Amino acid sequence: MSPNRFLFAGLVTLAVFAGLGAGYSSAADQSAHRFPVANFRVVERESGPTNYYKLYKDADPPFIRAEYHPPFETTVIGVKVPDSDRETAHALSWSWRAVKLPQGGNECEAGKGDSAAVIYVSWKRTLRWYVLKYVWSAVGPKGATCDKKSNPFAAQETVVLESGAPLNEWRTEHLDLRAEYRKHFEHGDPTASVPDFMGVALMSDGDQTRSDSSADYADFVLER
Repeated sequence: MSPNRFLFAGLVTLAVFAGLGAGYSSAADQSAHRFPVANFRVVERESGPTNYYKLYKDADPPFIRAEYHPPFETTVIGVKVPDSDRETAHALSWSWRAVKLPQGGNECEAGKGDSAAVIYVSWKRTLRWYVLKYVWSAVGPKGATCDKKSNPFAAQETVVLESGAPLNEWRTEHLDLRAEYRKHFEHGDPTASVPDFMGVALMSDGDQTRSDSSADYADFVLER
């Protein structure tokens, strides 16, 4: 992704969550909802002309595979949370696996910000968007928070959840959404109010390092 297109809240999140329909199906527990991977759609305003995502609906579990090849422009896909669940969203889980790491991709180093896999989660309060970008990095330091950006209309931080090997192995992630928001945008204040949770987007890219990048995504579940 080019440095001036960092998916900074008001662009990608507005496009995703205003332009896409809700993506839920009921899970066995009425407090949880699943985002079927078949419901993810290309975010037109933030994406190039090539859709390099493929749905494997008959797999177990069904999954989306991203296969980025240079010189593709970056493409993003996403779903939004229904209005009725935005205030009560509590936790998000998903599974992903890196298939091909972009060469030297490091989200904490300028000019090398490519990721095998990215999950964006977003909140909104009045006119301001808040975005956390969780990545499976090629060589970025696992656990690091970097590439912080802020202006009056949006704030974004990148969190390295996974880095490097193993490849082709599913990993499951679980986020306490309220705790994550407070940690990154309210200095860890446990009493801070949390704005509405708006939705989820995903991406794999390799345009800065000009290298192939690939990952699989599955099992998106939102707990209320």
